[in-house]
Amino acid sequence: MTFEVKHILDPFIDRIPKAVFGPERVRYIIDHFNEFSNENKLFLLDVINKILTDMIEREASDIEFGGHGTENYVWMRVYGKKERVMEIPKLSGDETACLIVNLLNENQRKALLEARNLDFSYTFLYARTNKEIRFRADAYFDLDLLALNMRAINSTIRPIESLDFHQNAIRSLSHQYIKFGLSLVTGITGSGKSATLDSVIDYHNKTDNAHIVIISAPIEFVHKSGQCIIRHREVGRDVLSFKDGVIQALRQDPDIIVIGEMRDPDTILAALEITDTGHKVFSTLHTSSAVESIDRIIAEVHPNEQERVRNRLADVLISIVSQKLVPSLDGKRALAKEVLIVNPNVKAAIKNNNTSEIYMMINQGGPNGMVTMEQDLKRLYLQKKISLDNAMAYANNKTRMQQILSAI
Repeated sequence: MTFEVKHILDPFIDRIPKAVFGPERVRYIIDHFNEFSNENKLFLLDVINKILTDMIEREASDIEFGGHGTENYVWMRVYGKKERVMEIPKLSGDETACLIVNLLNENQRKALLEARNLDFSYTFLYARTNKEIRFRADAYFDLDLLALNMRAINSTIRPIESLDFHQNAIRSLSHQYIKFGLSLVTGITGSGKSATLDSVIDYHNKTDNAHIVIISAPIEFVHKSGQCIIRHREVGRDVLSFKDGVIQALRQDPDIIVIGEMRDPDTILAALEITDTGHKVFSTLHTSSAVESIDRIIAEVHPNEQERVRNRLADVLISIVSQKLVPSLDGKRALAKEVLIVNPNVKAAIKNNNTSEIYMMINQGGPNGMVTMEQDLKRLYLQKKISLDNAMAYANNKTRMQQILSAI
């Protein structure tokens, strides 16, 4: 593979003027990339597909290549651990830049140069199963070199019943049970937020006659309409921004709107407004607990808006699921989660800016379907799914975790 790749790429790379370096070198590659024949472009795609095939067969969740940090290796994350793949030949910065640029269309290449970052999706046919595999990809610059992360999107969806939610938690997520309101799935990058959200969408698709509009950057799992009609709108491809997608959705007769991420004040305010209009809204945040999620939403907006947003959030918030993927004893990962279901006491705590009280409300809300991260880690430990050390390491509240474990 290395010889053939270099045979195609080296003549092109040798023509790049020595005085062109840094981001301008990537610009040169993009501006002149159409000098490659269609046959060579297809070969370069096949190289990427072979690397991704290796990734799938290793059961890796992510792949990294390009940029200064990789030291020209391909890296993969297998069951949570990032490691070099020594079996794949090293590729230079210019070679990986060419491979990455080959994945993009003209508009995406321009957007990458302008923003220095690009989220996009990629699909290829996995020969062993004859099924298409989708990836969420992020192209970016690392010390002036073009780099790429690709994350495999599960081709199957876990049934919501397999996620060990209390029945009341499932009701809070159900459009049939609660017709409007905001439900959040939160966690750090790689914590399985999208997979949980897909389980929720699939649950509705099997049980509810509704119209679901998904706005995401990029679209990951593509749902096939069942009992629901499901629209997929990718930011930068089908719609210009999350905010535009949310506002436009109001004219598309939706019952459920899924916002891939509430990443800026405009999207947060738009999400709260459409929830006010009587829609069921799901979204994600990069936070590790329910209380942090509430505080983050309020802190994201201008101080002059915070009191209004606090009151509006208290009125529309239905539930928050904050989750982590914890290394399990079988060498894989187990889902640990914190679940908040908003009741009158939680609503009052949000409105009165007493969010510090909410943790104990979750702690005491087990009969109603609530659970703290520490309580769920204890459950996984007692079920012999995770180690004692990992139960402690992944707890949000270490003191509380020690108290819980000492009582066993």
